Amino acid sequence: MANEPTYTFEYPEEQWYPPDSYRGRPVLVEEDDRPRCVSCNLCARACPPLAISMQSKEVNNVKEREPEWFEINMLRCIYCGFCEEVCPEEAIVMSKEHDLTFQSRDEAVFDLDDLLRPSEQMQDRLEYLDQYKNKQFGQQWDFKKENNLHSVKDQHFLDWLAEEGMDDLDTTHQREDRMATEGDQDWGGDRQGPPQTKHAAE
Repeated sequence: MANEPTYTFEYPEEQWYPPDSYRGRPVLVEEDDRPRCVSCNLCARACPPLAISMQSKEVNNVKEREPEWFEINMLRCIYCGFCEEVCPEEAIVMSKEHDLTFQSRDEAVFDLDDLLRPSEQMQDRLEYLDQYKNKQFGQQWDFKKENNLHSVKDQHFLDWLAEEGMDDLDTTHQREDRMATEGDQDWGGDRQGPPQTKHAAE
């Protein structure tokens, strides 16, 4: 028994130090005594449990806006990290803070004073995000049929049909295109809907 490994900590005397990838409670990054946040509201929109709320104000600097107030209800937060993913400024990040206790529901609603952390203190997390964060998250891209998973799958199927001498069969996209063409013909060559009745015209 003496040689068996220990899997527990004598907490709180012995502390656990999470890795950089750990998603603890979200905090706001502070630079030059100001929040890095520009109050774009993306984090609040992305939050599944609606734990984030804020109000913006105009400021006379390059950011133009920053939060007048910012709150996170930690009784709602599910530590998913979506707020961190969508933030264009890396102003809200997941910290290593995990030991949270509250004596009332009001204490669980963190405001700016509770959330702000100096950027130097969050440097490990910021470097982790710089290396691993999906830079394409939330960006819009033009749809390209040849890069679509189903289109590529259909093309492989077409190649197989040609090899088997059955290339006269319809694929998914061919069926959709054919049905759309037939639908256009049914409505007189356009997609404006059925012919108007007398009452509709009036």
